[in-house]
Amino acid sequence: MDASRAWFNASIEVFLAADPNSIIGQLASRSHFSVLTSQRDAWLEQIRFLRARLQGMSGHVAFEFSIPRMGRRVDVVLLIHGVVFVVEFKVGASGFDSAAVEQAWDYALDLKNFHAASHDLPIVPVVVATDAEGAPPLLPAVDSDGVYRPLLVNDATFRDAIDAVIHREGKGAFDASEWLNSSYRPTPTIIEAARALYAQHSVEEIARHDAGAENLRVTSHHIEGIVVEAKRLQQKVICFVTGVPGAGKTLVGLNVATRGRDADAVAPAVYLSGNAPLVAVLREALTRDEVARQQALGNRARKGQVGESVKPSFRTCITFATT
Repeated sequence: MDASRAWFNASIEVFLAADPNSIIGQLASRSHFSVLTSQRDAWLEQIRFLRARLQGMSGHVAFEFSIPRMGRRVDVVLLIHGVVFVVEFKVGASGFDSAAVEQAWDYALDLKNFHAASHDLPIVPVVVATDAEGAPPLLPAVDSDGVYRPLLVNDATFRDAIDAVIHREGKGAFDASEWLNSSYRPTPTIIEAARALYAQHSVEEIARHDAGAENLRVTSHHIEGIVVEAKRLQQKVICFVTGVPGAGKTLVGLNVATRGRDADAVAPAVYLSGNAPLVAVLREALTRDEVARQQALGNRARKGQVGESVKPSFRTCITFATT
């Protein structure tokens, strides 16, 4: 099993039988930085906590699981009966900090949207405040995407929370190796997206071929239909596109803008952004890319001339805030 994404991973049975110092050694050997005493003690407490509360359970445990897009690591991921528990420990905490809750929720949403093996699985963020004297009532609530609202637990309610979700969602056998080795596929960077779109590729061709690509395609086509209908009826329409960071909101805007950039297009479009550096980088990247493409085709292309053709599609929108 490739353990590169998690600094330590094993079946729950192996984890319970392992020497805690051996686990600490594996975690420390994977760290790119010197392991401080505070970090070692936090790991020891997490190991102690889980060993006391996972007795009799079967599944898999992974410590320090990487979330590449966020550049962060989940304290612990538990894979139990087809459910992914994203556990964020606050060792020594006597309360539930809102930042910790948001962090665990962000991890869960990131896995759901960008980790291939997590798309169809229930994802449950869990925040553990080890020294909290009380915890909110356990009322597991799940949204339509299969991501649960964060569960806030202490030492007394952790196992109850796990059991409650397993009772509702448990699916039996689970291939932990497949999950751990599954590809992590965020949407393309904005530069990659803009260059591919400007080269006449559609959004579904440059996005990864998964559920995300279909969502991008449907969203783009729906907005284009609204634009055409508004033009026909001579109406003004505002469309709001929402989604988690990296879901492809900007990509949808780029797709609509590039498809309608020609002067004779049915609904000419322009991409406006209040982020002037972003617009400048986009223009430069697209200009260089188009020059190289034309030269590869044997055509003479001047950078200044190509740049002028790019400018109308990507402009800076200056906004003023008043109080």
